[in-house]
Amino acid sequence: MPNAPIDPFKHGLLRIEGGQEIYWEASGNPQGKPALFLHGGPGIGLGSGGYRRRLDPGTYLVVGIDQRGCGRSRPLAVDALDRLAENTTQALIADIEEVRTHLGIKRWLVSGVSWGTTLALAYAQTHPDRVSAMVLAAVTTTSRAEVDWLTEAVGRIFPEAWQRFDNSSGRREGERIVAAYARRLAGADEADRACAAQDWCAWENVHVSLDPHHVPMTFEDDQALRTFATLVTHYWSHDGFLHDADRIIARMDRISHIPAVLLHGRHDISGPVMTPWRLHQKWPASQLHIVEGEGHGGPEMMERMRLAYDGFSAC
Repeated sequence: MPNAPIDPFKHGLLRIEGGQEIYWEASGNPQGKPALFLHGGPGIGLGSGGYRRRLDPGTYLVVGIDQRGCGRSRPLAVDALDRLAENTTQALIADIEEVRTHLGIKRWLVSGVSWGTTLALAYAQTHPDRVSAMVLAAVTTTSRAEVDWLTEAVGRIFPEAWQRFDNSSGRREGERIVAAYARRLAGADEADRACAAQDWCAWENVHVSLDPHHVPMTFEDDQALRTFATLVTHYWSHDGFLHDADRIIARMDRISHIPAVLLHGRHDISGPVMTPWRLHQKWPASQLHIVEGEGHGGPEMMERMRLAYDGFSAC
């Protein structure tokens, strides 16, 4: 088992149509089984590369991507707000395909955490022939119901914090909280954008706080914080750009044959176990493992993720 991140042996910025530059990195075995990791957020980025700890570098060719608009990809969403409309799930899927083609990969294991699981599912449903297996942890589908739960209804559990979150939103009559924050974070007033980002991230730290392993979300700098807040509200206010309510659930027949491991914490209040449970019911080739003592991630879940990778190493 690797006990430290493995440094990439190759990385770069792939310039795609429209002028976006997508950061990618490859580590592990250049001749190994290809595996793609999709980070959460949207807008968190790959960070320091801890995801590489969980894949055997002798077995896997490990590929990570900073999704467009965040991390080391350029331009950052906060530096090109006039182009925010170009940042959609469909665009991210196209970016993934550009990287796959650039690296000469035919098929790969696709994995992700949190928002990365939504993107992984949407990618696999679009290109099922490109996916050999899936490993998904802290599973989401970014449906309207899921977004409304963690921005509105979960306030029943945290009423004091939610009231502050609501009062700070600046929402107009009939406007969803997430839409209000998205509007302000894409607005022209720099000071208002900074305030909205701080208030949004304060709520993010609340709704995951019942996780026994909860550590408050931190960012390298204000730019990273604002990038995250801008992208996550942009995506959530558009229901992940998946349009139909339950679009991913409705298209499970496209990937029902792909072997998968789903990992989810029982204490994940902001993303209840019902989401991976519903997916599992429509996914005959999947295994669902509920981690009883954890929430939206945690050491046991990450260890089970590593074991899942090991289990697929010969597939």
